Amino acid sequence: MELSMLLEYGWVLLLLIAIEGLLAADNALVLAIMVKHLPEEERKKALFYGLAGAFVFRFASLFAISFLVDVWQVQAIGALYLLFIAINHIVRKLIVNKGKEKNKEAEEKKQSGFWGTVFKIELADIAFAVDSILAAVALAVTLPNTNLPQIGGLDGGKFLVIFAGGIIGLIIMRFAANFFVKLLHTKPGLEIAAFLIVGWVGVKLSVLTLSHPELAVLPEGFAKSPEWKITFYVVLVLIALGGWFLSKEKKELPSGEESNGSV
Repeated sequence: MELSMLLEYGWVLLLLIAIEGLLAADNALVLAIMVKHLPEEERKKALFYGLAGAFVFRFASLFAISFLVDVWQVQAIGALYLLFIAINHIVRKLIVNKGKEKNKEAEEKKQSGFWGTVFKIELADIAFAVDSILAAVALAVTLPNTNLPQIGGLDGGKFLVIFAGGIIGLIIMRFAANFFVKLLHTKPGLEIAAFLIVGWVGVKLSVLTLSHPELAVLPEGFAKSPEWKITFYVVLVLIALGGWFLSKEKKELPSGEESNGSV
């Protein structure tokens, strides 16, 4: 692999690790809220099933998407989905009142036994897997092809970098969730920035869709052009820096929040 190609793949992998870290922290918080009403032993079992399900669903999602990645209709649905989850999360974060969220958590406690909680965790895992893999595919699909054999419907190099990003996200969710939960609390703007980045990745997938030969709304080579790649990464870095520097820093975690972030 040429040095320039290696650097480009390494850069995308670093971006995937950063995005996966922030999304994994958000996912870990969701799972922690889902299981916190269970006794400690059952909670550990439910989280173990959740982690196993997350691995299976991410791997299955990657294989399914890899076979369909060149179909423009699938690209369009993926782009709309990423834009939807970004806008939906940001709107809910900024507008939905915290009292409603607390009431929702109280209802979860009353309604869910052990297996009901496990079922909800697995459904959440499917959503997390699709979010993660779609974002990773959108980032990696315009990378140059390597000499590695195809895996699924993707170039081997692209498949491996997406797979590595997904596995790293799971590791972060399991072992480093507390660090990222604390980071999101002290720099709450990073959560908004993470979903703005997801939305921007959705824009990238939209550009790829519009430059598909069957649509040709944009020139076919535009999505892989240096000008668009530079624009995409400059905006992405600006969003991340904005999330970091414009975020009002908080000094302490609310009581009990740290333990809720542990998965």
